[in-house]
This record gives sequence, structure tokens and C-alpha cells, in this order.
Amino acid sequence: MRGALSGVRVIDLTGVVSGPFATMFLADQGADVIKIEPITGDITRRSRATIDEAGEFSALFISSNRGKRSLSIDIKEPIGREILTRLLDQADVLVQNFRPGTMERLRLGPKELRERNPRLIYVSISGVGDSGPYVRKRVYDPIIQALSGFADIQSQPLTNRPQMIRTIVADKTTAVFTAQAVAAALYAREKTGKGDYIQVAMLDTMIAYLWPEGMMQYTVVGKEASVSDPNDRPDLVFKTADGYITCGTISDSEWQGFCRATGDPELEKDERFSTPGGRFLNATARINKMQEYIGRYTTAEWLDRLDAADVPCAPILRRADVFRNEQVVARELIEELDQPTVGRVRQPKPAAKFEINRSKIGGPAPRVGEHSREILRDIGYDDASIDALIERKIVRSI
Repeated sequence: MRGALSGVRVIDLTGVVSGPFATMFLADQGADVIKIEPITGDITRRSRATIDEAGEFSALFISSNRGKRSLSIDIKEPIGREILTRLLDQADVLVQNFRPGTMERLRLGPKELRERNPRLIYVSISGVGDSGPYVRKRVYDPIIQALSGFADIQSQPLTNRPQMIRTIVADKTTAVFTAQAVAAALYAREKTGKGDYIQVAMLDTMIAYLWPEGMMQYTVVGKEASVSDPNDRPDLVFKTADGYITCGTISDSEWQGFCRATGDPELEKDERFSTPGGRFLNATARINKMQEYIGRYTTAEWLDRLDAADVPCAPILRRADVFRNEQVVARELIEELDQPTVGRVRQPKPAAKFEINRSKIGGPAPRVGEHSREILRDIGYDDASIDALIERKIVRSI
């Protein structure tokens, strides 16, 4: 069987990353994902730097749109909207991330489309939702990091200066939440026969994601000031004699193991660190003390010592080393495939491993309008009509 979502048709009317990344997960799991692109193509095709001579692909686009089919149409034109609605009459899922109100102005809102197709699962992704004083604000990932507390949790311990996480964490996390919500809605539809309307806001997502440990001091109402900030401490990056490692000492056995690994019998006698509570309250002193010892030996020596003592540890890999790491290689986590007009590219395999309904990379990212003709034929357009639409620049095809 070709994936758990084989037979599910998804219309992907999204751009940038939060939407495309979500629908890519669905494609990996077997769904037929049709990417609706403007005539000029998704904006991320040209993001940062293109990697092919035609200027059609960026690495960002490839890594968010593999395994999809591309239909390039102008949905601002009535005929373009007619094509889209005919597709949606036969679709299971629509995912869109236009600014709130845009789809309604195009007469493609959830009310209209779900009246036409009650089984349709209509998904809207937004920055901050469809209500509130920020609803018209233009939003990108750093805006959400700023509003959700993520920039604060990364603050410099000494200066308390907020810092951004150097990856689009809000976009990508929203994609995961969205894909999970679509799967839940498909399951519910199997029981009820009815679709649903799902709204996923990046701000909502990141506050929910941050909460379990990032907001511990704000969980109990009225006790905010009495709980120390778990993030007001150095991070767990330790410099060795020749590189960097990380290690954790949460449990008593792990701390005792670290003490043995240092070879210093006096460290285990330090009462500040003898209990989990003490290690938490004295985190800065503990981490600085650990650094004193770790700086004395090489990365390889420390990993041997810590593994022997059953202390969680790992080398801190540079990105260029990740796909060469022995664990990554042993698990065959990275796959290579041919990307038209680009060449060989690397992609991570789907993270969730299904024993029966196996996920897999369904192919390379599509060229702009690569599948326009076949998709239009599927919904009843003949070749002459398709040629006329291409001539009028309502449809783009290769």
C-alpha cells in the first residue's frame, strides 16, 4: 500500500513554508498533493538563492514541496477560480494560508466550498488568527518568535537580551500541528461522513508548543514570582579540549555518573548538587563547574567517559557533519534523489516509520505547472481548451 493517506487528494493553496511543509508530510504519507501555484510560481522558488540555471528552484522550495504535483493557474481570473472549484469538488482536503479574508473575497471561503462539498476538510493557516488587534498585521516567523516568548527564552544569561532562534521554528512547528490536525479530521470524517473547518495560527501553535517547560514559572496562578526561571542559566554547550559536547545530569544516577567520569571524588560530596532540586536551584554554578572539568579532555575522551558512566551525552555536530554522523548513516536517515534541472539533492526521509503503510519520499519537487495538463484532463478539460487557457496565460504548463 502506498502510504497511510493513499487515495486522499489534497489541494495545496499555500506558499512560503508553514503550509507547503505541512502538505509535504501528507504527500510523504501517500496523499496526492496538488500544489496550486500562481503563474509566476511559489515565492519560495526564488527564496534567497536559486540553485538551477532556470531560476525555478531554491533549496527551501525543494525541501518543502517534494512529491507534489504542480498546477499553475491564475485564481484571480474567473476561469482560474472555476478550475479550482472543480478540483475542490473532488478533493478531500484544502490547505490555504492567505491573509484572513482573502479567500472569502475570492468567493472561496469555507462556507461556500463546504456547501459544495460537505466532505471537504478546509484548513486555514494564519499568523495570529482571524480576530484580535493584530489580525491585519503582516507576519513572518520572527514576529511569532517575538510574540510567543521564544525570543525571551533564548535570552543571553548575562545581559538578558532576547535572541531569535536561527531557524524558522514557528513555520515548521505550525506545519507539524497542521498535518496532525488534518489526519485527525480525516479520521473523524470516516465516522461521520462530514468534513471540517480547521484554523491553525502560528501564534497559537508556538504558545502551546512552548508551554510545558518553557512556561513552568507561569503555570500556577499567583505563584509566578516565587518560581525561578529555568532558563536563567548557561546552556548545555560545553567546550572540550578540541570541540564541543552536550550532556545532561537530571537524575541522581546521571549526576553521580558525571562525578565518576571526572575522576574527582570531591565533586560528588558537593551538597549544592546532591539532589535534583539542588541541581536545579544551583544550575548556573553546576554548569560552570561541569565546564571546568570538561575543558580538560578531548571530545572523544569525554564521550567515552560519559557513555561508560551511562550519562546522556553527544558531540555537538556542525551542520556539514550531520549527514555523515555514524548514527544518521546507520539509520539511513538521508536519501538522495534526482531533482530535474538541479541534479542530485539530499532530503531527510519521513521521520515517522510505519511498518505496514510505509511513508516515503514520493519524488522530487515539481517544476512550475509541470502537471497542469494532466490535472486539467483529470477534471474534464480537453487539449484544445487547455491550449487556449495557456495561450491566455490563465494556466502555465511546461
